[in-house]
Amino acid sequence: NREVWALEEGSTVGPGEIALRITAPYGSFGLYETALCGTLSHSTGWATASRECVTAAAGIPVISIGARHVHPNVAGVMDYAAMVGGCVSCSTTLGAKLAGTTPTGTISPHVALIMGDTARAMQAFDKHMPTEVSRVSPVSVVKDETDEAISLAKTLRQRLRGVILDASQTQDGVSPHIVKEVRARLDLAGYSQVEIFVRGDLNGERIHEYLSEGAPVNAFEVGLYISGATPIEFNADIHEIDGKPVAKRGRIPGLTPNPRLVEVM
Repeated sequence: NREVWALEEGSTVGPGEIALRITAPYGSFGLYETALCGTLSHSTGWATASRECVTAAAGIPVISIGARHVHPNVAGVMDYAAMVGGCVSCSTTLGAKLAGTTPTGTISPHVALIMGDTARAMQAFDKHMPTEVSRVSPVSVVKDETDEAISLAKTLRQRLRGVILDASQTQDGVSPHIVKEVRARLDLAGYSQVEIFVRGDLNGERIHEYLSEGAPVNAFEVGLYISGATPIEFNADIHEIDGKPVAKRGRIPGLTPNPRLVEVM
């Protein structure tokens, strides 16, 4: 007579709504009460921030890259929650494995800095990495973003999937105008196949600004807004013992109905 019922992953959840119901002897799951609340609280916070960005992007892919902002022990779970919220991929191999997808990443700009040239660094990347790994490179590392984008396209040609405009690597950030300029210069040089990724201080509002100004962004990479999302509070309560309605003070005795729950165990 042990059962577990829960909302489907990716479902919206309202204030006070029951998201998880366990029917079993308390001794069989009470040890995990704190862990269950923490998992629900933090993962729902991450997924909610992700959903906000995905909604604002209006069909343009959003990738979670917030692993650098959290402890590595939870980075994979954070990325998985972001994909439950709608992100198409993430930067950690564990997060991608949990979601059954492929991670997305690129070389560190420090590699390009050490080698003295971004195109040269990507040449080495292209030489040694498996062909199934996308050739996407940061720009504005050593030279101007447009110069590096054209140089990369000339070097890798059709093998270059895209370039990343990173607000943390440019003095004035990445404006919609810069995206338009890089797109125009790539097109004029005959490299219309090269995609433009934007990363940096992004949230739903900022993503909406890019779209409203017509910036030709192929994908947004969101970091701190997702990984630093405020946890959404979940609490555990006992509402029935041996069929008898009970509750601690301040709670209503008896099971709270929720027809949206599905049996998972």
